[in-house]
Amino acid sequence: MEFIVSSTDLLSHLQAISRVINSKNSLPILDNFLFDLKGSTLTMTASDIETTLITSMEVESAKGEGKVAVASKLLVDTLREFSEQPLTFNINDSNLAMVITSPNGSYNFIGQNGDEFPRLPQLADDSRKLVLPVTSLSSGISKTIFCTADDELRPVMNGIFFDIAPDKLTIVATDAHKLVRCTTGFTSVSVGNDEDTVNFILPKKPANLLKNILPKESGDVEIRFDKKNAYFKLSNYTMICRQLEGRFPNYNAVIPSSNPYKIIIDRVTLQNALKRVSVFSNQASNLVKLAFENNEIHISAQDIDFSISAEERINCQFEGDPIKIGFKSSFLIEILGNINSSDIVMEMTDASRAGLILPFENDKNEEILMLLMPMLLND
Repeated sequence: MEFIVSSTDLLSHLQAISRVINSKNSLPILDNFLFDLKGSTLTMTASDIETTLITSMEVESAKGEGKVAVASKLLVDTLREFSEQPLTFNINDSNLAMVITSPNGSYNFIGQNGDEFPRLPQLADDSRKLVLPVTSLSSGISKTIFCTADDELRPVMNGIFFDIAPDKLTIVATDAHKLVRCTTGFTSVSVGNDEDTVNFILPKKPANLLKNILPKESGDVEIRFDKKNAYFKLSNYTMICRQLEGRFPNYNAVIPSSNPYKIIIDRVTLQNALKRVSVFSNQASNLVKLAFENNEIHISAQDIDFSISAEERINCQFEGDPIKIGFKSSFLIEILGNINSSDIVMEMTDASRAGLILPFENDKNEEILMLLMPMLLND
């Protein structure tokens, strides 16, 4: 088979799907891209067994059709050195010898039998379907993925939980110290009878792949899932991944419902003050203390071992009895960095209960709640 393709177009497609490929694979065939030419459409696939990413593009002067597996690193490293120009791919169907011809030279590869590439998993007949705007999914993943854990004992917390109700989609991630709950709408959903719990857990790796791909996409994304696998169909990409198995924690149970203390603060001012003060915190605990009183926050940190300390005062909107609470500064800074609103609302019950951090104004059709567990204060 033979076809002509733009070097930069091909490289951009292959770079996007190459992130799936592991540095060490259990099957040697997984070190390759699968090329499948049908008519003038070239479909490219990369997989690590658990996750498969597929993309396709139109090529010129296509002759013949078939499948061939091509060494991914060799091909990407070669394409990266080309400026924009047409490349001719010529593949010998009998021995899979492959020649790439540019206006100035030729490059010889040996392909492998495309039939050895793992087959795609098929969804069960009772699979569900969810359609939502690409922007909603992109925002939900990017605002929750930083909260996923790396916990071998509780693997369900190493992914993002999609909780689907007839009227809303809730996307949740937690590592037991911090939690993010993002509620958004969708275009359509197929939900079974009322007793069914319609949810799945998306592992961190495919979530990261989607985070990189979604900003380049537009329109709607179609998600189909059964009890084992999930399909994400976009205009230019299709991703199939195995879900994380197990029961996700009851996230609503840990969110305090009545919080008498409410503070409104400028997000960037607080974030910058925390970054400065946290330099002086104990390196092991990273503890910063926040004391709220009379429209003011007193931020302090110290490291007794090195006899260093720092404090800052910033303005806020707060009326009520004074309250002190301690947080791990790196977690709080990370949460503030994942909120878009210029002002935030902090809600608290007392120094021993979780604090809530909310945007003062949510984005359209979206509601964000972030939770951070406090650290015990000595005083």
